[in-house]
Amino acid sequence: MKQPNSVPCSELLLRETASQTAGPYVHIGLALAAAGNPTRDEEIWNQMAKPEAEGEHIEVVGTVIDGNGDLVRDAFIEAWQADGNGDYQREYDLKKPFNSFGRTATTFDRGSEWSLKTLKPGPVAHASGQPMAPHINLMLFARGINIHLQTRLYFEDEIEANAACPVLSRIESPTRRETLIAKREEVDGKVRYRLDIRLQGEGETVFFDF
Repeated sequence: MKQPNSVPCSELLLRETASQTAGPYVHIGLALAAAGNPTRDEEIWNQMAKPEAEGEHIEVVGTVIDGNGDLVRDAFIEAWQADGNGDYQREYDLKKPFNSFGRTATTFDRGSEWSLKTLKPGPVAHASGQPMAPHINLMLFARGINIHLQTRLYFEDEIEANAACPVLSRIESPTRRETLIAKREEVDGKVRYRLDIRLQGEGETVFFDF
């Protein structure tokens, strides 16, 4: 017997909310300096490691390139990584020497490059128990992208770890795997890794559906 106040199941199904791209306004709220606006007292930005943080200090840089081969000048990227010991710092605090979470954006003053000042991450265990190669998780937002894109940055000088990584090794094509490998550079005696993210077309970066 139908209950007096019951509602048919068909009426309980809600329509999916329409999605929108991140638009040009993400910088205004989340990348104030890149948008040319005054920053907040406590700003989550691209300095994930302070000078006193223990570990190998590195800089990670790159560009974002669209399907036409043009630079995306207003992309926004969030980074999530382990520290040098392979541990994630889950409590964010600007007073700490290192935070696992950071934000960056492609900006005009850097030639449309994004950058992170961080530590070389240590290996983290996969769900299977096997160690994954050192990596940085990246989440990309930009105009024209309805749903954020997730990818990873690995390091070219971690050859053995990369070859054994249970995630990286699942990408069958060696050419496709290379789209995730950041190239090591030395600039003014400091270590820097470069990864250019290609959204579409030739050399398209591998994106993950986590």
